Amino acid sequence: MFQIPPISDKEYFTIGEVSQITLVPKHTLRYWESEFKLLRPIRKSSGQRSYHKEEVELVFKIKDLLYNKRYTIEGAKKHLIGDKRKRLTNLQTNLNLDLEYMPDSKFLKDIKEELRHILKLLKK
Repeated sequence: MFQIPPISDKEYFTIGEVSQITLVPKHTLRYWESEFKLLRPIRKSSGQRSYHKEEVELVFKIKDLLYNKRYTIEGAKKHLIGDKRKRLTNLQTNLNLDLEYMPDSKFLKDIKEELRHILKLLKK
């Protein structure tokens, strides 16, 4: 299994730093942003991209899927979305979230309805 190398504990990384860390060219990172909805670095007012550590880890995962495991871009997207769904399902199970038995204030009813909608979308 692919191991992500240790990444500095900096809060943000520039696209140049991400390119050096991951050995992925800047133009490829920009292209992946347009293809992978999960990869969305913050844009400063100057337009410069700022990547969080989690996004750098995601770049490593995308690189592994495309270059080592030979996935197509569409296949890599599906794989990453499936992983996200699994993590969300595990989170719900681990937290024992049973939406039917939560308190019924107006605010919480709205939250429960929104969560039901999200779960329905994730199960598709």
